[in-house]
Amino acid sequence: MSIKRIDTNKLMSKAVVSGGTVYLSGLTASDRSQDVKGQCQQILDTIDDYLAQAGTDKSKLLSAQIWLTDIGTWADMNEVWIAWIDPANPPARATVESKLAVPDLSIEIMVTAAL
Repeated sequence: MSIKRIDTNKLMSKAVVSGGTVYLSGLTASDRSQDVKGQCQQILDTIDDYLAQAGTDKSKLLSAQIWLTDIGTWADMNEVWIAWIDPANPPARATVESKLAVPDLSIEIMVTAAL
């Protein structure tokens, strides 16, 4: 079984492709001055990019984990999420409130997709 790693550094790979599945690491926004909607959109754009590099797209999402620093922003995040996902193929999803590694982050998203 082959394993393809995408955007690898000393700590991790941003994406790993193996056995017909793409595993993305937890992704955060690069412009952290934006609110949760802006940060969410940045992350979803990055997910689209990594999925394309792996040879798949959001219609093949299997699961998503979302961490919000303030669960009170859940509805705002969902506006962006619903506009982005393939409505015919929504993934299994969990969203929780959590502290993140950097104080100005509002959201982190991790997904798994089929090829």
